[in-house]
Amino acid sequence: MVFFVNVTAEMPDPAYALPGRSEPVPTAATHFVNGAPLKGPSPVGSEVAIFGLGCFWGTEKVFWQLDGVIVTAAGYIGGYTPNPTFEEVCTGQTGHSEVVKVVFDPKKIGYAELLKVFWQGHNPEQEIAKGKEVGTQYRSGIYTLSDEQARQARASKAAFQSALILAHHPMVTTEILPAGEFYYAEEYQQQYIAKNPGGHCALCGSSVSCQVALRG
Repeated sequence: MVFFVNVTAEMPDPAYALPGRSEPVPTAATHFVNGAPLKGPSPVGSEVAIFGLGCFWGTEKVFWQLDGVIVTAAGYIGGYTPNPTFEEVCTGQTGHSEVVKVVFDPKKIGYAELLKVFWQGHNPEQEIAKGKEVGTQYRSGIYTLSDEQARQARASKAAFQSALILAHHPMVTTEILPAGEFYYAEEYQQQYIAKNPGGHCALCGSSVSCQVALRG
């Protein structure tokens, strides 16, 4: 992703965040890859997870390829500006993180498996950068929608941190927070890598294997 670069190392003061707008930014109606409705309705029994691994272009592709994932959507979370645009998020003045919303069938793939993909799919040691992409919107994060998700997320972070320490890697910077308002990104951002096969995304792992298994 190479449109804007935010080198701000700190979250903005909420009092000075961009004002945003009252109406949602227009987005796609369906998933470009599998045709599923982007905003639902989702099948009965499906669950939702939200992850930030840096650039949401590559993040979304990582998850939509998994068996058991019903639909993915790129969006923004964790900030102060209502209904932000991509350009606003990239200024660093909204406080949002680029994330992917994952709707999945827990009978085919569990939240623990998604967590493993999360940890191995990016480098959580970098606080505000993923590869060459720098900015608070690229921070690593797990945004939970239940107490059980929060429990599994914290346990997985502790387990992966132990693996990193053994491999002489730095501490994990990943934030684990209750999911606030999720804002869908613009239509052209959805499934960007599928629409633009040559699209750049600096997403890469830390090279440390994650052995997390938390089904219980």
